[in-house]
Amino acid sequence: MTSEPSTVDTPLKKLVGERTAKALASHLDLHTAGDLIYHFPRRYDERGEHTDIRSLDVGEQVTVLAQVQRTAVRPMRQRRGNLLEVTVGDGSGGVLTLTFFGNQAWRERELRPGRWGLFAGKVTEFRGKRQLNGPEYVLLGEGGDGEAAANEEVEEFAGALIPVYPAAAAVPTWVIARCVRVVLDTFTPPEDPLPATVRATRNLADIGTALREIHRPSSKEALYRARRRLKWDEAFAVQLTLVQRKHRAAAWPAKARPARPGGLLDAFDARLPYELTSGQQVVGREIAADLATAHPMHRLLQGEVGSGKTLVALRAMLQVVDAGGQAALLAPTEVLAAQHHRGIVELLGPLAQAGELGAADDATRVELVTGSLGAAARRRALAEVAEGRAGIVLGTHALLYEGVDFQDLGLVVVDEQHRFGVEQRDALRAKADQPPHVLVMTATPIPRTVAMTVYGDLETSTLSQLPQGRSPIASHVVPAADKPAFLDRAWRRLREEVGKGHQAYVVCPRIGDPGSGAGAASAEAPDSGPGPVSDEEPPREDDNGRRPPLAVTEVAPLLAEGPLHGLRIGVLHGRLPADEKDAVMRAFAAGDLDVLVATTVVEVGVNVPNATMMIVLDADRFGVSQLHQLRGRVGRGSAAGLCLLVTEAMEGSSARERLDAVASTTDGFKLAELDLEQRREGDVLGASQSGRRSHLRLLSLLRDTELIRDARAEAIALVEEDPELERHPALAASVAALVDEERAEYLEKG
Repeated sequence: MTSEPSTVDTPLKKLVGERTAKALASHLDLHTAGDLIYHFPRRYDERGEHTDIRSLDVGEQVTVLAQVQRTAVRPMRQRRGNLLEVTVGDGSGGVLTLTFFGNQAWRERELRPGRWGLFAGKVTEFRGKRQLNGPEYVLLGEGGDGEAAANEEVEEFAGALIPVYPAAAAVPTWVIARCVRVVLDTFTPPEDPLPATVRATRNLADIGTALREIHRPSSKEALYRARRRLKWDEAFAVQLTLVQRKHRAAAWPAKARPARPGGLLDAFDARLPYELTSGQQVVGREIAADLATAHPMHRLLQGEVGSGKTLVALRAMLQVVDAGGQAALLAPTEVLAAQHHRGIVELLGPLAQAGELGAADDATRVELVTGSLGAAARRRALAEVAEGRAGIVLGTHALLYEGVDFQDLGLVVVDEQHRFGVEQRDALRAKADQPPHVLVMTATPIPRTVAMTVYGDLETSTLSQLPQGRSPIASHVVPAADKPAFLDRAWRRLREEVGKGHQAYVVCPRIGDPGSGAGAASAEAPDSGPGPVSDEEPPREDDNGRRPPLAVTEVAPLLAEGPLHGLRIGVLHGRLPADEKDAVMRAFAAGDLDVLVATTVVEVGVNVPNATMMIVLDADRFGVSQLHQLRGRVGRGSAAGLCLLVTEAMEGSSARERLDAVASTTDGFKLAELDLEQRREGDVLGASQSGRRSHLRLLSLLRDTELIRDARAEAIALVEEDPELERHPALAASVAALVDEERAEYLEKG
C-alpha cells in the first residue's frame, strides 16, 4: 500500500493491498481508485431510521441495520451439530431469521438480544419466513438510550449517516467503506470537466467536493449537493451524446419519399372499412412529412396495446412504395412476423397481388422472410425482394443478413422497440444507397424523461386513442399460496369462458426441459392444476430458496389431465419449429383450440379477437410492462377481457405490490413509471445488452425530470456553439467515460 497521491487511474492493489484488491476486482469489477470512487453508496442508514425488512425481495443481496430480538439453538436433523437461529428486527414490525450452521457458541454470546448491527447476505425464504443464511455482519455498540452508536469496528462510517454500498457476499459494505476511506486519504480528484459557466449557472458543486461528500457526507445538505452534481454529470453526458447524434444525423442525406396522389396509399385508404382515429390521422401526417424530406426520419411511435400502430406503419410503407422504394418491417419473433404478414395481406387484398389475376393496377407484393423458410420458398422470396417486385418485406432480424438484398430500401419499421446494434445498423445501411428512414414502434408507453433520455435523438409520436370496438379488460391477483381455492375458481372461470364459445391463454415464464411434454406429467399432480406444491413433495429450489418458474411443457399436460380436462389445448413456445408455431397459431386464431398454453411469445402483436381470458402463472416473475403487454392480448373483440395474475408472492412484498398495481389500472403510462421505479435506472443505457456495468448510478429518470430537462437545454446550447466539444476536451473525455462508444451506439437506435 502507498501514501503517495492517487488518481482515478491508480490500481487498487497499491492502495488497499493485493488480497482486498483481488476481491474487489473479481466480485465487483472494481480495479482502480476511480472505479471505487465512482462506486457510490446505494443508500444511507441513520441511527434510528432503519430499513423496512418487509420490503426486501427474495433473492436480493441486502445489507440491513437491525436489532437482535432473540436467539435459539437446536440440533440439525440431517447431520451432527447445532443450528443457531437469530431473529432480528428493524423496529417497524419486519423480522429476519439469521441462520448459522455448526457449533458456534461464540456467536450466540456475541449476538445478544438488544444489540444493533449491520447484517449482509442474500434473502431466501423458508416456510414463509424471510432469512439470511450465514450472513456477514458487523455489530454496533449500544448507547444509553438503546440506539446504535458507532464503536471501534465501524469507525470507518462517517457521522450519523452510514453509507451502504452495492456489495457482494465476499465483499460486504463495511469492507468497501473501509477501502473508500483509505483511497480518499490520498485521492487527487480529476480536472473538473464541467464548464465553469454551467457550474455557476446551475449552482453545482465542484467535482472534488462532490466525490468526497457522496462517500463521507458532513451533513444531509452536503450529501444533497454532492448527489445533485454527480447526477448532473450523468444526465449531461447522455444528453450531450444524444444531441450530438441528432445534430450529425440532420446532415445525413436520404432519398425523399413524398406522397403520390392516386397511388397505393390512396387506394388502400379508400378500401378501409372504418375511419382512422383522429390520433392516427395526426401521426400519419407527421410521418408523411418526415418521409418527404431529404434527411432520414428517426421517429418513435408509441401507443397503447391495440391503438392501431401497425395500421399507421402500413400507411407509411405504402407511401414509400408509391415513391418507388421498398419498406421492411422487423418483428421480434417469427410468430409475430407471420401474423403481420397474414394481417397486411388481408388488409391490402388485391393491392398485395401484383402479377396475379385480379390484382389492382398499382398492386405490390408482400413477402415474408424468416430464418426457417424452406430453400425453394426462400429463393423465390429473395428474388422478389432483390428485383423490387416486393414493395413490403416482413420478417425477423434474419432479413438483414444472409444475402437478403433490396433494390431500393427506403423505410425500416422496427416493431416493439427492438434496437439495432452496430453490426445490424451497418447491415441495414449496406442494403440502401443512402440511410433509410426509420420508424420505431412500441406498445409500452414511455414516461417523458425516458423518452428524453433514451430516445432523445428520435422525434416522438403518441397514439392515445383506442379504435372503436375495443373492450375493457378486468385484472385480478390470485394469491395461490394464501388462498388455493381462488386458483381452483380461476380454472373453473376459464371453463366458463370456453363454454360461452370464447378462448383463453395460459402463460408460463419458462418453456421447460427439452423433451418434456405430455409424458412428463406427474401422477401426483394436484387436482387444482399448477400451483403451490405440497409439503410432502418439495420442489427443486433455486439459489433463492424458490422453486423454478412454471414451464409450458410441464403445465400443459397437468392442465389437460386436471382442471381443463376435455378442452382443446395447444402449446406455443419459441423452441417449436417455425411451421409448427405457425400451425398452432393458425389453429388458435381459427377457433380450433380452446386454450393456448404459451410463453411470452404471445406478448406482442398476437391478435385473436375471440380470446377473452388470460391466466398468467408465476406472474411475479414477469416485469410490469410485460404483464401489461400480455394482458393486451385479450379484450380485442366485442366481449370484455379478463386477466388473472397468479402468484405465490406474500402480501406486503414488493412483488405482490407490483402485481396489485398492474391489476388496479390499465393506464400504460402509470405502469411505465412503476416499471421504471422497480428497474435499475442504468438499464436504459444498454448495460444488459453490453454485459457491462451500468453507468447511470444515481440519476433517476422518474424523480429527476427537472434536472434532465435542464441538462438537455445546456447540452443543446453547447453543441450549437461547439458541435464536437473541441473547446472542452475534459468534458469530451468525461462523456466518453460515462457513455462509451458501445452505449452511444445503443442510444442511437438506427
